[in-house]
Amino acid sequence: MERPVTHTVLATQDLCIGYASKKGNTLIASEINLAIPQGQLVGLVGINGAGKSTLLRTLAGLQNPLSGNRTLNDTPLSKIEPQTLAKQLSVVLTGQAISKNLSVVELVSLGRQPYTNWLGSLSETDINTITLALQATDTADLKHKKCYELSDGQLQRVLIARALTQDTSVMLLDEPMTHLDLHHKAAVLKLLTQIAHEQKKLVLFSTHDIELAIAHCDQMIVLQDGKAIIDTPKQLIQKGVFDALFPSENVRFDADLGRFVIG
Repeated sequence: MERPVTHTVLATQDLCIGYASKKGNTLIASEINLAIPQGQLVGLVGINGAGKSTLLRTLAGLQNPLSGNRTLNDTPLSKIEPQTLAKQLSVVLTGQAISKNLSVVELVSLGRQPYTNWLGSLSETDINTITLALQATDTADLKHKKCYELSDGQLQRVLIARALTQDTSVMLLDEPMTHLDLHHKAAVLKLLTQIAHEQKKLVLFSTHDIELAIAHCDQMIVLQDGKAIIDTPKQLIQKGVFDALFPSENVRFDADLGRFVIG
């Protein structure tokens, strides 16, 4: 699906990602140039080790780039104070540390920390925002449950609700559909689509479910051979980008079906 291009909220210029150590730099991907507008659902795909999580962490400011620039709403990411950044960008990471002894509403309420006073008191605006996030993620009926009582799919929706309460223009999610069955994958993907299109947020998520991303994303970023290619799924298919994504003759991409086939 192709949607009208609007204001660019997240951009990179000649970004190189990887890891720096005393022994030298380990380069994972280079010359990454992105200009992603608001109101879009963007899928980040690539084989294991391609650098999906590294790119997300770098875009989120959780990891420094080896070189190049990152801008959020036309401001260099490195110049945005953490408190200000928390009001513009939210992150949902795989396996992130949370206290599962918290109730759902307590965990979701943590998303309002950038806005609360030094006592952490919730205003009427904060409470309304939390309520709307619980409703949007269909978790309102779970709000008094402890997080350890939740299924993987429920907990994933609660983490998305917490990100929603931050009320940011950009949401970054690392493998939000991991370990979920098809029903819960579809539910999470539908939710992310609604957030992007109805709330006009940029929702960028990494995934191994490439076929689902092809079917539902406005744009996709493909990490391959140390480079990043961004375009609509239709254009990526026409360019043959998916044809050589997997380094194996056992898996091939059928452009007519828009899916990968074995054999």
